Amino acid sequence: MISNKTFALIGTVALTAALATVLRTTPPVARAEEPKADKSVTYTKDVAPILYSQCSSCHRPGEVAPFALLSYDDAKKRAAQIAAVTQSKYMPPWKAASHGEFHDERRLTDAQIATLKQWVDAGAPEGDPADLPPAPKFTVGWRLGAPDAVFQSPVYTVPAEGADIYQCFVIPTDYKEDRYVSAIEVRPGQRAVVHHVIAYLDTTGGARKLDAADPAPGYTSYGGIGVTPSGGLGGWAPGNDPRRLDNGVGVLLPKGADIVLQVHYHPTGKVEKDSTKLGVYFANGPVDKRVRIQAIIAPALRVPPGDAHYETGGSQAVPANVTVLGVMPHMHLLGHDMTVAATLPDGTQQPLVSVPDWDFNWQSTYMYQKPLELPQGSRIHLTAHYDNSTNNPRNPSDPPKLVTWGEKTTDEMCIAFVFYTVDSEHLTKGIAATDVPDLGIGGGKGSRMEKMMMLFDKNGDGKLDDSERAAMMQFLQDMMAKKAGKE
Repeated sequence: MISNKTFALIGTVALTAALATVLRTTPPVARAEEPKADKSVTYTKDVAPILYSQCSSCHRPGEVAPFALLSYDDAKKRAAQIAAVTQSKYMPPWKAASHGEFHDERRLTDAQIATLKQWVDAGAPEGDPADLPPAPKFTVGWRLGAPDAVFQSPVYTVPAEGADIYQCFVIPTDYKEDRYVSAIEVRPGQRAVVHHVIAYLDTTGGARKLDAADPAPGYTSYGGIGVTPSGGLGGWAPGNDPRRLDNGVGVLLPKGADIVLQVHYHPTGKVEKDSTKLGVYFANGPVDKRVRIQAIIAPALRVPPGDAHYETGGSQAVPANVTVLGVMPHMHLLGHDMTVAATLPDGTQQPLVSVPDWDFNWQSTYMYQKPLELPQGSRIHLTAHYDNSTNNPRNPSDPPKLVTWGEKTTDEMCIAFVFYTVDSEHLTKGIAATDVPDLGIGGGKGSRMEKMMMLFDKNGDGKLDDSERAAMMQFLQDMMAKKAGKE
């Protein structure tokens, strides 16, 4: 589903949770409006329902959260912390500014946040045990039922200490024909050490070579997978629920493709072993529309040292009537915020997604409950800001240094992946959207991006190494600067 060579232009990048996910922030409640302590607010009647519905899926034994929130004693010990992180909107980690338009929104309302603070201010009373709702039940096994196929990574040992690890595991599929995927479900073997998982596709054999050259199970690759992906199936992050695409819609799994399962591990203080499973659910019945991806990028990315509010952006035209299923923003550690919107032919502004408090560790694909229709002639554009100052606690450089486009976590990117279908495509009737040009990723070959990439692919290996990519990005930046000087 993802055009092979075009990915080399934008870099290999984490396509997390491509078929579902989530997180949200809203303005903090002003102190003057905070309610006074209300001793009628209790754990059993008021707090437990909030924690059970919004927190316990991660805050339970064996999950990624560092402590459980399943009982009164659990919550009592963390009462002040619960109030602080919910007041600041640090938790739950829903990063999109949203109002119910996305699937699986995991966020608290202002009323719920106020309730938690009232409870803490009142001394965190337990309340009447009769008011306690039933404990949450979590699905054991596959949430969507038995998958059509299960792929599993080899056992990998995560050390007790050290930096986070991005380990890639190459898993052959050996399918003799193209298949369409309706959903994936990821089941980490040891959730405490698994931060997120992404399922890339490779039809070139390049990932196998990297795997063979690394004596450990899989191979380590930060950012991307070390080769140009041929596509992607989606991913998983804590708190995400698997979700099937609508009938008649599917993600392409090319015949003979290898799945490259990239697992982000973070040490927990003790040695852990993990073997992650990927369940694949194929489309039920014929697929009429293929899920495609448009990558809106800002190639002229040069974040000066000390700049706390560097702004950049990019846009692309929509050359056909399309239906947008979701959007996944992507930046690295200096990213501060990103807004993606569309300008319709009549000038109307259609918001797509806004992430006002970017966090590299909580990237998500925001899937709409009601997909958005964009007519031909619309233009999708993004605006993003970066903080390359010493006040940014995530800044990897001290002192700050000039940061440009690149695949390393210490480099930067500015991309919004837009997941969509083409309205005129009806594969069941033999009508493919071949007249839709390459929009950035997927949709055909021979695009202007791919042709430009070929000009800088000096060794002809079908991808850009660091020096080739740097030369191309410098060319693009010079062209953008010249264009800006003429305007």
